[in-house]
Amino acid sequence: MPRTEGYRALLAGATGLVGFQLLRQLLQDERCRSLTVLARRPLPLLPGDEASSGKLRVISADFDHMEEALADVQADVVFCALGTTIRKAGSQEAFRQVDLGYPVALGEWAKAHGAGKMIAISAMGANARSAVFYNRVKGEMEAQLSAIGLRALQIVRPSLLLGKREEFRLGERAAIMLSPLLRLLMQGSLRKYRPVRAEDVAAFMREAAALPPDRLAPVVQIYDNHAITTSQSI
Repeated sequence: MPRTEGYRALLAGATGLVGFQLLRQLLQDERCRSLTVLARRPLPLLPGDEASSGKLRVISADFDHMEEALADVQADVVFCALGTTIRKAGSQEAFRQVDLGYPVALGEWAKAHGAGKMIAISAMGANARSAVFYNRVKGEMEAQLSAIGLRALQIVRPSLLLGKREEFRLGERAAIMLSPLLRLLMQGSLRKYRPVRAEDVAAFMREAAALPPDRLAPVVQIYDNHAITTSQSI
């Protein structure tokens, strides 16, 4: 579990929208005393003060060889910000590997190597029985992570993510442009569907990592989009 003098973190998915924000925030957070990043491709450029941080270690490796790549890594908190699209992955099978296979493998690594906590990004609507492929895969990922038996597992389910991506997504870009109007219209029971900024999701995960063990009950916790946007549940 996180220690009073700070925790050691492992982050997978640092090149993504939320993952990169989380990377930057963890480098600035004194409670995170060391940060190991597992990445398949080069990280985006960091500002000078963050790039020179002595607590950052980057391991470049194919996630299919995760166990070997992380052989000498120790972590108290494991962050999983992995995610892709079918278009980017190239097929449903490749999508399942990134959004299901790799997060579960990371969870198994965390369990085997004594990590006290894992915090993983899922998605609003995740349901292992859903007729929607994307939601079904996210639901299966949650179910399989929960079955591993981690000491503490926190699953975060954001709605539409606001932020600048490297790749162009037409539907998402249109929704982002309309997000001020959507937020205005989404009142009452619709508030839980409001778009959320990537940096706010990252901040939520970062604060969840610092919670002491006695506030982690039950072992598996799921935070929906409303919890993220209000940040009152942690």
